[in-house]
Amino acid sequence: MMTMNVDYSPRDALLVVDMQNDFCEGGALAVQGGSGLVPGINAEIEAAHAAGAMVIASRDWHTVDHVSFEHRGGPWPVHCVQDTPGAAFHPDLALGDDTIRVSKATAFDADAYSAFDGTGLGGYLKEKGIERVIVCGLALDVCVKATILAARKEGFDTVFLERLSAAVDPDAVKCRQEFTDAGAEVRS
Repeated sequence: MMTMNVDYSPRDALLVVDMQNDFCEGGALAVQGGSGLVPGINAEIEAAHAAGAMVIASRDWHTVDHVSFEHRGGPWPVHCVQDTPGAAFHPDLALGDDTIRVSKATAFDADAYSAFDGTGLGGYLKEKGIERVIVCGLALDVCVKATILAARKEGFDTVFLERLSAAVDPDAVKCRQEFTDAGAEVRS
């Protein structure tokens, strides 16, 4: 599998967003084509590791009775409940022991879409000297979008790997303009 031709360096972080079973085919909140992203993302993980870049994997890590669930008045079916098979990363995703795992939306009463929302990730990356964040994963029009916009707000140079992301809504191409308007680079 070919990489997206990112010149990774130790000042970069590859941020793989929510490549979890519940967001892939057969999951509670499946995104069409989610599983098909894994080989390409694995190639990026390998390229990032080879260049000494940081690799981060974010995940929804909801409580059993999370506020975002439909039965609590939220917009989503029950998904990514802590310690369930649906919350696990896709089994073919090549996350090494040195991959930093970031759990979000862990409180009963608050949702979070961005990997930066309530996790302390922005400060951690700055502390580690990270200047650029490269983003891919699921779902493009929800958590990937929120993560890209938050990375820009945090002051990071941000690259979006469009080919390695999939959307809930197939018409999510409008996200591309939002990303460029925010100063993110879009690579298709």
